[in-house]
Amino acid sequence: MANPTLTADSLAALAAGVGDEPELTILVPTLNEELTVGDFLDWCREGIERSGVRAEVIIVDSSTDGTSDRATEKGARVVNAPRKGLGRAYQVGIPRVRGKYVLMGDADCTYDFRELEGFLRKFREGYEFVMGSRFRGYIQPGSMPGLHRYFGTPFTTWILNVLYGTKFSDIHCGMRGITRDALVRMQLESDSWQYASEMVLKSVHMKLRTAEVPVRFYKDPEGRLSHHKRSGWLSPWKAGWSNLEVMLTHGAEFFTIRPGLAMMAVGLLLTLPLAFGPIRVGHVVFSLYWMLFGLTLAVLGMQTVGLGCLTQLLHDYSGEASRRWLKVFRYNRAIVLSGALFMLGIGLIIPLVREYWNLGLRLPVEIGQANYMAIGGLLFVIMAFSLFVFTLVLHCTVLRVRRG
Repeated sequence: MANPTLTADSLAALAAGVGDEPELTILVPTLNEELTVGDFLDWCREGIERSGVRAEVIIVDSSTDGTSDRATEKGARVVNAPRKGLGRAYQVGIPRVRGKYVLMGDADCTYDFRELEGFLRKFREGYEFVMGSRFRGYIQPGSMPGLHRYFGTPFTTWILNVLYGTKFSDIHCGMRGITRDALVRMQLESDSWQYASEMVLKSVHMKLRTAEVPVRFYKDPEGRLSHHKRSGWLSPWKAGWSNLEVMLTHGAEFFTIRPGLAMMAVGLLLTLPLAFGPIRVGHVVFSLYWMLFGLTLAVLGMQTVGLGCLTQLLHDYSGEASRRWLKVFRYNRAIVLSGALFMLGIGLIIPLVREYWNLGLRLPVEIGQANYMAIGGLLFVIMAFSLFVFTLVLHCTVLRVRRG
């Protein structure tokens, strides 16, 4: 049976809100792609016909050439985006999406939109985020610079997989799909190239059911320069650096919770056993200096863990992190614990204060047990105040996040 969306007239009808809702929206930004947009839309039409899906094609255009007119002639729905930037273009286009599933890509005929079946199959199996993978598909010789193919893309993909515990093979693939519901909830904020990494990272935070499908990647058509080449040799490096910034920003808890817990454990292990004096292990004497080092690690670790908890709340799409940390840091329990730690710390500091007073406010000649106890007490006082303040900030942040 012929697909009813294959003519320009029926595509225009869908764009005007007439007829059945499309199952798939092909959403593509363009910037001066007059040379390729016609062929690209022919590929889309062929892909729609092969798969038998009811679809619409939305071109979000920021061009100064005839791209918009050419796309309109081919039956696409064209949305004007005055400000340039891939991320901005998607932000403009997302509210216009009518399909249940959204497929994104480039209009330069480097990604093969004649092959849509793999994406549709994964969507219909229940996957919410479907990444294309050039490395699991086909890369035409000469289509990807060696620096990108063998270093840039594999390296940044590896970093993301390490930070997030994922198994992506090609995080920079421009052909990718996502359900409309997930895309709206994702609330993309990046204005430029960073949108690609932001989308992948938020899919992980949102715990979207994710799959990869192989795609074909071709060289730029004759006469076309890629956007990176148009912008100069520094453009790929700037894009890579921007994407790395997004990965580190959205993955800040990787550097906080586990490292913080490790630092706090080592710090407490160095500080608490020395609270009643130095300890000798073989030829090594653990004394006051080791204790001060342990106090530093414990305090730094505790603060780092707290920052990690708050960071998780900012990426908490399901509410799971909020429930977990509110359970761990229940208000009454945390306040009582911080009060107890404070009183214990003051109790350990008092002997040194008394000794100092008895000496006429002069420093003691030798470092004694009271000094060690005071360092332990100081640690408890700091931890008590940190726990008290963190509990208040945590509960305040959860309220703010819930309000949206």
